[in-house]
Amino acid sequence: MQAAVVLDGGGADIARARRMAAGFLTRVQDERGVPVSQRALDLTQLVVSELVTNARKYAPGPALLDLRVTGGMVEVSVWDSDPVLPVARAADAGRVGQHGLEIVMAVAQGFEAQREPVGKRITARLALADDPGGDITGRPPL
Repeated sequence: MQAAVVLDGGGADIARARRMAAGFLTRVQDERGVPVSQRALDLTQLVVSELVTNARKYAPGPALLDLRVTGGMVEVSVWDSDPVLPVARAADAGRVGQHGLEIVMAVAQGFEAQREPVGKRITARLALADDPGGDITGRPPL
């Protein structure tokens, strides 16, 4: 299953994108019988919020949110017009704000940023089911 929406860069984009993600995962579960944990739903909405916020903040014009379910994962992809790839900043407990990319990378099983012919695409992959081992983050402990 897949869903996509063009975001116009307006103030309601983040809330609209979160609602779309929640509705999409609900449909995946209801229509396809794919189990989606509450944790996966919450983390997907968080990742969508962070990626759409960054697109609005750093790229002029519209953005594209694409959601896809494949192999027990939800893939959240946001395209925007700015070709500059994001870089996670070093951890700094004293820094106010600008932790979005760190958050996304901490909760996602997969993350990639790639330049497109125009702009860039940021993609995060999250497991739909809870980890049977009870791991609270998206990546296995180091």
